[in-house]
Amino acid sequence: MLEKEPVCATVYFVALTPSPNLILSPLALDTKAHPARALGEWLTTFHLAAVVLDPYTNESSWILNTAVRILRSFGDSATRTSLIVTATAEETRSFLGPLAKEFLVFTDPERAAVKAFELTTLPAFAFIRSDGTMPAVAQGWNALEWRSVAQTIADTTAWTAPLIPATGDPVSFSGTPALG
Repeated sequence: MLEKEPVCATVYFVALTPSPNLILSPLALDTKAHPARALGEWLTTFHLAAVVLDPYTNESSWILNTAVRILRSFGDSATRTSLIVTATAEETRSFLGPLAKEFLVFTDPERAAVKAFELTTLPAFAFIRSDGTMPAVAQGWNALEWRSVAQTIADTTAWTAPLIPATGDPVSFSGTPALG
């Protein structure tokens, strides 16, 4: 039986523009060398591709390998690839393990980024262009929606989008409430 392709609601007709003053705190051992900065500062040179995860849910752990694969594919593009984890620094390190050193990781224990990005479901995959607009976001795990976000990134950066879904990716699931 062929699966009917759902209507993709990930690309906004009018892009959301999160506040450029939103503070994003990177996970770093040396906070003096890597201080928290406003979203606008993170966007001065590159776009931002972020997978937002809640480490207290099974759903975020189910998508972690897929998220890592997708973010790695954009690693050399004109996009900062990042993980935003809704937990403290210690909890984030525990959840991500060695991945915490591979990626730009932001901690969001108060879910300020989740609110600013108007997310209702996690995990989520969001793309914020360097002009501060967020033209594409997928919430929960639906391969076609995540593919749409990846294609938006690829089109914006003249890059090649990864194959989504790929072998080993989970089946679709709706995710969990973003605000906990």
